[in-house]
Amino acid sequence: MIARGSCLAVLAVAGAASVATGQEKPFRIEVVDRATGRGVPLVELETTGGLRYVTDSAGVVAFDEAGLLGRKVWFTVRGHGYEHRKDGFGFRGVSLETRPSGTAKIIVDRLNVAERLYRVTGQGIYRDTVLTGGKPPLRKPLLNGGVVGQDTVLAVPFGGRVLWFWGDTHRVRYPLGLFETSGAWSKLPGQGGPDPAVGVDLHYFTGRDGFSRAMCPIEGPGVVWIGGVCVATEKDGSPALVCHYSRRKGLTEPLENGLARWNAKRDVFKKWRELPLNETRHVTHHPTSVRIDGVRWLVAGDPFPRLRVRATLADVGSPDRYEAWTPDRGWHPTSSPLPRQREYELRDVDTGRKVRARPGSVRWNPHRRRWIAIFGEVFGKTSMLGETWYAEADTITGPWVWAKKIVTHDGYSFYNVTHHAFMDAEGGRRIFFEGTYTTLFAKTKVRTPRYDYNQIMYALDLDDPRLHLPVAVYRWQAAGAERFGTREAAEAAGAWPKVDVIAFFARPPDRPGAGSIPVRGDGGTVRFHALPRDSKTPGPTVERHEGRVWPNPLQELPLSPAMLPDQ
Repeated sequence: MIARGSCLAVLAVAGAASVATGQEKPFRIEVVDRATGRGVPLVELETTGGLRYVTDSAGVVAFDEAGLLGRKVWFTVRGHGYEHRKDGFGFRGVSLETRPSGTAKIIVDRLNVAERLYRVTGQGIYRDTVLTGGKPPLRKPLLNGGVVGQDTVLAVPFGGRVLWFWGDTHRVRYPLGLFETSGAWSKLPGQGGPDPAVGVDLHYFTGRDGFSRAMCPIEGPGVVWIGGVCVATEKDGSPALVCHYSRRKGLTEPLENGLARWNAKRDVFKKWRELPLNETRHVTHHPTSVRIDGVRWLVAGDPFPRLRVRATLADVGSPDRYEAWTPDRGWHPTSSPLPRQREYELRDVDTGRKVRARPGSVRWNPHRRRWIAIFGEVFGKTSMLGETWYAEADTITGPWVWAKKIVTHDGYSFYNVTHHAFMDAEGGRRIFFEGTYTTLFAKTKVRTPRYDYNQIMYALDLDDPRLHLPVAVYRWQAAGAERFGTREAAEAAGAWPKVDVIAFFARPPDRPGAGSIPVRGDGGTVRFHALPRDSKTPGPTVERHEGRVWPNPLQELPLSPAMLPDQ
C-alpha cells in the first residue's frame, strides 16, 4: 500500500465544528486530491504507535483516540496510486494538532490515471463522515442489506432500472455468508439515480432476516456463480434477461453448468436450461451488443471477443448457434470445448513489455468513436492481480495492441473489473468502472478494514493526455500506389475494404502527444503524429522515414468492420 513520488500540502484548520447536539465530535481529517479538491477514499493514516486509520468514501477519518486526541500527532500517509510529499528526512506524512470537533485537511497528488471515487459495497462506506457530523449521499451509508463484503460485480439496465449481481457475499453475524449470488437494484443515472460521480444507491434484494438473499438458487451442494448477464429478445419482441450459471465445488471443480432466466415477478433467476459440464458455448463475463446488417448480436469474451450469437432467446439458449473468433479464421461455427485462444499481443505503451490481460469489458465509446477495453492484468509488476489497463481499437476484435496502465494497487488484488457504459458522462468522455479489492491472490494478508473483499468505483477522463494512445495505421492500394492512414482516412477514401495490412501504430491526427510531430499527406492534411527520430524519450518505438512509430506485433489482420455498435 506504499505509494511513491512527491508533492503534498497540509492545511490544518483549528476551528471548532459546532455540533447540533452540543457534544464534541471526533477530530475530522479529510484527505483531498489536489487536482479535483475531492476527498480520496482508501488512504491510510498511521501513527508512530502503529494505529492505522483508513479514509471512508468521502476521504474522511474520524480520529478520537483516547490519550492522543488533544495532542500533536504524526500520521504517515499511504494510498494506492496516491502520494504525499517527503519531508526533510524522507518521511511521507504530517503532524496535526488534533482536538475534539476540529478539522484538518491533507492534500495528496494522484499517480493513477484513473480517479478513485468511492466504495460501492460493504459496511461503513461513509462511517467517518457520519461520526464527524457530515451528510453522506446514500440512504444507507453504514450498513445496507447486512452486507460486509461482495465479490465480482455484474450490472445491466433492465426494466427501467439497473440490476446488480455479485458472487460470494459476507455477512455480519457469522463467517459463512451467501454463496448463491446476491443482488440489488438502483435507479438509472438521470432517471432518479444519483450522479455516478457521487455514488450508487443500492436497494438490496433481502430475505426475512434483512440479509441479502440468493438470486440464483440452484438445487444441490456447492456455490453458484453467474456470468454473461444479458438481454435477449423473445419471439414476440419482448426483452428477456438471461445469464449463465455454474454450480461449483470451490474454484475449480464444476458440478453443474447451465442457463437461467430472470423472473421479474419474484426478482430472481430461475434455472432455464442445463448444459453438459464441458459445454463452453454460452454467454459469459460482460457481453456487449452489436449490429450486423441491422441484426442484433451479443459478443462475449475474457475480456476480448471470443464468442458471438444472435440476441434472440432461441439462439442464446442453443450452443450450436454460437460462433467463435480466432484471428487466423475470423468468425466461424465451432464445437465445444472452444479451441484454446492465443494470448493477445498487448503491450505497455510506456515500456513495450507484454501485458497478460484478464477479465474486463469491451464497450463502444462515442467520444473516442472506438471500442475501448478496461481490463486487469495477471502477474503485474506491483501486484499479481492489482493492475488495471485501458486500450482502444478500431473494431471490436481489434487490433488490440497498445495499452496504458490506469490503476495500480501495491501488493493488493483488484480483479474482475468492468466498465459501466450506462454511467458514461459528457458524451462518453468520462467513464466509470469498478472491481473487487481483496487480499485474495495478493502478497499481503493484512486486510484493509471495511474495504477488503468489496467493490471500488473509479472514473477515467478519456481526454487525459496520458491516454493519447497510438492507433493502427493501415496500408491499402489506390491508383497503383500504396496509401497509409488511420481508420478514419481509410473510410473517407472508401478504402476500408481494401486494407491489407497494419503497417504500424501512431498517434491519431486529433490526439498528438508530448514531443510528437505531425506527418502530413496530400494537401497538407495531418495523417498521424510520430515522434522525431532523435526523440530523447522514444519508449518502445521504431524508426521509419516518417519518424519514430510504434510497431505492429500482429501476424493477422484482426478486423470485424461489419460489427457495429448497437446504438
